[in-house]
This record gives sequence, structure tokens and C-alpha cells, in this order.
Amino acid sequence: MTWETVIGLEVHVQLATESKMFCGCAVTFGDPPNTHVCPVCLGLPGALPVPNAQAVGLGVRAALALGATVHARSVFARKNYFYPDLPKGYQISQFDRPLSTGGAVRFTSAERGDVVVSITRLHLEEDAGKSLHDRFPGKTAVDLNRAGAPLAEIVSGPDLRSPAEARAYLVTLKQILEFSGISDCSMEKGSLRVDANLSIRRPGETTLGTKTEVKNMNSFANVERALTAERDRQANLLEQGGSVTQATLLFDATTGTVRPMRIKEESHDYRYFPEPDLPPLVLDQSMIEHQREQLGELPEAMQQRFVRQYRNITAEDAFELTLEKGLAQYFERVVEAGADDKKAANWVRTEVKSAYNESSTFGIAPDRLASLIGLVDEGVVSLQAAKRIFSELLNTAEEPRHVAERLQLLQVADTDQLAAWVAEVLAAFPDEVVRYREGETKLMGFFVGQVMKTSKGQADPKGVQPVLAKQLRR
Repeated sequence: MTWETVIGLEVHVQLATESKMFCGCAVTFGDPPNTHVCPVCLGLPGALPVPNAQAVGLGVRAALALGATVHARSVFARKNYFYPDLPKGYQISQFDRPLSTGGAVRFTSAERGDVVVSITRLHLEEDAGKSLHDRFPGKTAVDLNRAGAPLAEIVSGPDLRSPAEARAYLVTLKQILEFSGISDCSMEKGSLRVDANLSIRRPGETTLGTKTEVKNMNSFANVERALTAERDRQANLLEQGGSVTQATLLFDATTGTVRPMRIKEESHDYRYFPEPDLPPLVLDQSMIEHQREQLGELPEAMQQRFVRQYRNITAEDAFELTLEKGLAQYFERVVEAGADDKKAANWVRTEVKSAYNESSTFGIAPDRLASLIGLVDEGVVSLQAAKRIFSELLNTAEEPRHVAERLQLLQVADTDQLAAWVAEVLAAFPDEVVRYREGETKLMGFFVGQVMKTSKGQADPKGVQPVLAKQLRR
């Protein structure tokens, strides 16, 4: 039976400030528990909150990056609920008068092509603390270091139609926020968290089904897994004659299943009312324009520029290169240092990105990578050898050519030496030689690869094939 999936996402982004939303406590990750707390973030009597101007500015910048309307006047409100990691018994957020409304995120869906997801609102709020269930056997500990950290909550419209689209939307949103300097968007550190609302309905229907909210997703891959599990659960339930109950669910990444956490609250359950300790937030136009100037080049504009500016760069290259701002900037510096744009893109998308993901640093200056690419272009080393040299360059300040010489990776074009390596390979694979001579000529690629392996990347690939062809004709 066919169902249409409807998904809306609420993304909580920790803003890149040094202090909390309403006090001067530091916002750092990994410090000892409960070492960054004060009367304000604990809500002690007589302690008054003061908005963090930098956090407000970053919230405005995020709204502008999403094409939203920033309201000159917004209102902070108390969101009342009781949970162990919420020391005040309420959270300072925004409700009916948010910082901004409107806006959109555009991305390409594998199912539907170009998709535009509406942004309902972006508002500012403070974070709660963190419950720790693995510190003491049978007990829950609470770390309040995060309580009061500045957040922007970005709420999308119900415009996503599959778990895969939800993941693609998050990738694009993360790009925009990182490029704008809003946040590091690290899910590992908790600076980007996702709550997903999902319902299903018959194709062609306009009324939304009963939705559930899924929490506890610590990666974009797990967002997709969790939503797939919840979509399938709702479909099975309805097809068996049951009904969906509005509830909040937790995703278990180990089992790939969702389980109930609590019955879903409505806005009236939180008893919102204007924060009595804070006046309305009033922004002047010059402040908003200053944040607009700080936006810089956003991912979509950079992708379009890459395709226009670099002759050999495809739209796919441009998208992959701009997944992270640092990679995009590194690519441009490699090209500025003299490397071919397509070859630079290939290196950045593979070896460079892999090394960066492991260490969070590039390890090799752009001009050194450009020199390495030049050695391949000049036929001094093979591409295979260049990859070995790249790994070595991560741990040495030597120039690429010196590393190639030290590792004896300079490319050999001498026909006598090539013939010796070819003879060694053909002797090691007699069955493949027979098959080639019987007409299985596609084995030529296999033989070339084996010669490159035997020569440890030193053989000139252009010279190998003629020598192989000659010896295979015997």
C-alpha cells in the first residue's frame, strides 16, 4: 500500500560565541562537569539575565543567510517544563514574536529534483543542561555546563517527502551555517541537534496525518535511519487498522528502532508567557545591515562561481568542494599555486578530504600539493606514486620531489627496466597470459596494474602498455 511521507525538521544550532546566552559563563566543550555555571544560568533568586549581543548578531546573520525576514522587535518568553537538566524549571526562548520568519533552503533531491524547503521561523533561546546516564551505575548525573548556551532554532515547513531528503536538507543547511560563521555545527559536540516531525498520508491528500517527533539522532545518517524506521512503523500500524498516537520518540542507533519517550506536548502545555526579566529585543537597521555584510559568499553562490570560473569543474565537483568552507578555500589556493583545476579538485575530494577528516587539519600547504600535482603532470612520478608521496608529506616538511627521490619513486621510462618488470608479472600470472592470448584483451588493464604494483609505482604507465603488448604477442 502506498503512503506519502511528510517531514518537518527543527534544528537547534549552538551559536559560535565564547559565553552563554544570558550570562558571562564560558561555552566550551569537554570541560569538567558543572564548572561553567553561575547564579544567572542556574536561575537563582535575584540573578537577572542580559542578552548576549554576539549571539543576537549571529542569530540575525543566520536568518539573513536563509533569506528570512528579520523582525526589528521580538520577544523572549518563558517555556515552562520540569526536567532534571533544566535548573530554572523553565527555558528562556521565543514564542509568538520570534527573531525572524520566512526564508528557504534549496537543494537537489534524488527523487524530486530541485526542492525548496520553507523556513517557518528562526528564534533564539538558551540550551538546557545534559543528563548523563553512564557515569554512575543505576543513577543519572546532570552536567549544567551547557545550560544557558546560545541556540538558534530553525524550524522548517512540512516540505520534505523522504528520509533521504531530510538528510540532504541538513547537509545544505549545515553548509550555509558554516559558511556564514554561525556555528561549527558539530553533532559530536552537540552544537547541532535535530528533532524531526513525521507523518504519513495517502498520495493526493492535503490533510496532514498524525505526527510523531523523533529525537536522539547523533548524525545525519542516523536521522535518515530513524525517519525510515518511524515511517515504516506508522505505515505498518495503519495498514493493520491501528492509529498513530502523537508522541515523542527516541531513536536507538544500535537496534535501528524507535521507542516512546512521552506523549507529545502542545504549545499550551508549556504555558508560554513573556519573560518578565527581559524587555522586548529591539534591533536597529544598521545592526542588521552589519550582519548582512558579514555573510560573505554562501555555498550556492560559490558553487555557481566555481563552475563559471574554473573551466573543467563540474556541478558535482563544485558541490563536493563546497561541503565545507575550509576545503573550498584550500582548493582555490591549490589552483592559485599553479595546479590544474580538475586535478586539484580530484585531489581535494579524495586524499585531502580524507586526511582532513582524520586530523581536522590539511597537513600539506596548498603550494606543496600543487608541486606534487606538477610532478605527475611532468611525468616525474606516477599518480600511484604521488599518493604515497602525499601520505609521506603529511609527516615531513620536505619538498615533494625530495620525498620522491628518497623513496625511490621517480618514474622509470627505461624500456629495459620496464621489460624486466613486465616479464616478472607475466611469469607470475601464466593463466591470465593464456586467457589474454585467447582473446580476453580486457586483461591488459590488470597487467598494467600489476606492473605498477611490482615497480612500486615507479614504472611509467604510458610506457608499460607497449612493452606488455609486445611480450604478450610472443
